[in-house]
Order: sequence, then C-alpha cells, then structure tokens
Amino acid sequence: MGTSPNVTDRLVIRRPDDWHVHLRDGAMLEGVARYTARQFARAIVMPNLDPPVTGIAAADAYRGRIMAALPAGSDFTPLMTLYLTDRVDPAEIMRNVEERVLTAAKLYPANATTNSAHGVTDLTNIYPALEAMQRTGMPLLVHGEVTDPEVDVFDREKVFIDRVFSVLVRDFPELRIVFEHITTAEAADFVAGSGTNVAATITPQHLIINRNAIFAGGLRPHAYCLPVAKREHHRQAIRRAATSGSPKFFLGTDSAPHGVERKESGCGCAGIFNAPFALESYVQVFEEEDALGRFEAFASENGARFYRLPLNEGTVTLERAEATVPQRLAAAGTDVVPFHAGETLRWRFADAA
Repeated sequence: MGTSPNVTDRLVIRRPDDWHVHLRDGAMLEGVARYTARQFARAIVMPNLDPPVTGIAAADAYRGRIMAALPAGSDFTPLMTLYLTDRVDPAEIMRNVEERVLTAAKLYPANATTNSAHGVTDLTNIYPALEAMQRTGMPLLVHGEVTDPEVDVFDREKVFIDRVFSVLVRDFPELRIVFEHITTAEAADFVAGSGTNVAATITPQHLIINRNAIFAGGLRPHAYCLPVAKREHHRQAIRRAATSGSPKFFLGTDSAPHGVERKESGCGCAGIFNAPFALESYVQVFEEEDALGRFEAFASENGARFYRLPLNEGTVTLERAEATVPQRLAAAGTDVVPFHAGETLRWRFADAA
C-alpha cells in the first residue's frame, strides 16, 4: 500500500489506528465517537473517566457504551485500558490473560492531567502490577510528567525522564512501554536511544504549535493541553522523530474534547479536540517535511506492530483539496472547538474502504 513520494494529489494508505484518544462518556461520548470512528479502524481509549476505569468489569462496560454510541454500520474497534492506582491488584492483570478485555494499562502520575486525582503517587506502589504486566506482555502507557510544584511546567517531561522513566526501564527491562504524547527533544532522544520495548505516540498539535500559540494576542485556551506545547526547537525535534521512518514513533492524537464553556473559563480544562480532522492535520506535516512516503508507516503500521496486533486490511484516501475546519461543532448539548478552528487545511479525508 502507500504511494510514491512524487504522487502528491491523492494518498491511499492502509486504514490507520489512533493509539491514544479520549472519547469521554455519556452525552459527550455520543457526540464525538463518530469522528474517531470515521477515520480510524481502532483506537486505544483512555480510562480517565470519573470514576476511572480501574477494573476489567468497568472496562467491559465502558466498551459497551462506546459501541452503542457509534454510527450504525461502523466497524470501529475500541481498545480498552486500565487506569492504574496505588491499590491496583496484579491479579486483575493476570485475569485479563483469559478475559482479553484490556489491551494496555495507563500510568497517570497523581494530578498530572484531567481526572488524574486517583493516579499513582509513588511508582513503587505499582511494582507488583508492573511485574505482572511484564510477564503477560501487557503494554504500559505513560503520561510522562512529574507533578512536583517546584518543577517548572515546561520542564516536567524532561524531569520525569530523569527521575522516573530511567528507573522504570532499568527495573523492568522487558516491559513494553509507550511514552505518550511526547513534546520534547529529550523525550524523542530517550525513546530513540532505548530498546525496542520503548516507543512513543505523537499528537498533531505538538507537531504544529509551539508554546507561543497559547499566548498569541491573548490567552488562547483552545491551544492549551497537557503536556503543554514547548519551545520551537522541541517542536522541530518532534517533527523529525515523527517523520524519520523509525518504527518507535506512531500516531496518537490525544484528542480530548471539552465543552466550550469548560475551556473558556477561569480555570480552563486541558485538552485539544483534533479528532474531526486528525489525518488531514498529520499529513500536512508529513508533506511539509517531504516525508509523505513515510506517513503510512507512522499512521497505520508502527503502532499495530508494537502492540502485536494485525495490520488493518482496509484503506483510507486523502486528497489534495481544501478542507475548511468549522469554528465550532455541536456535542453534548454544547459546542466543542476543534483544532484548526476557522482554518483551511490543504488535504481532505475522502473515504475509507
């Protein structure tokens, strides 16, 4: 599959997957699930609901709600994850070997991001669970930021590598780990320099904006996500990693919808809703980096191989044509502002087959 780098008006690639998405729950789930299902065959669904998904039964029930929210005829497959807490029971991970409900488990440092208050306070608290994951082959997904208030918010990913991630890979050398939504040159270098059991997802926003976007002409809440966008040299490093052709890096949108009133408030929520135009956003970056020939591997192959899942059989087609992004989209009785709101992108999602 794929296309020659010289063919730039129409791009046909294997059906891609989103290896990191927030579908929310309730009315918001019903309002946004269709956008992810339209472009992707599968997605790793984040478990940071309220209350969080901390067991197999809860994950199975959530999967049922996702399936019920999909458009009729959808062939989308949600891949469920476990929210790790200080009290996680390793037996739940071992039981999943038979039940096969969970695809991965997610490490949120306590209070690192949205709905992470129940997260892990000390890595050693979950060592028995990590040992079980290492034995069974279940991947660990990591939100890689420290929450120490003494550490500058723009340095929290780098410090996490020094304080936590380096210890994690030392103590669990066979554990498969995904460094989620990397944002720094240090993270890209760490992943590239680690063994084949360490990989990373990269979002479209961190490929496209730097931290100036949050403050352009005033405070811009719809450019605010966690981890926050960093300096320009970090953005360039992330772009090089994504378009390098390395199998260690793959697509993970971290699409995270919030109603406009929750974003435009005195304490605006973190998260960028990029699902409606995710592929158009990514492919524009690959074109700019003269790397269209590497896009299929990043979007459709690297993640599946890391997760030891079969590649998808279908295809999607992207065409060189203008795609205008609406200022707002209706969901859950309110509006959600999409990434690139009001902009015109150079590529358009044509169809899936």
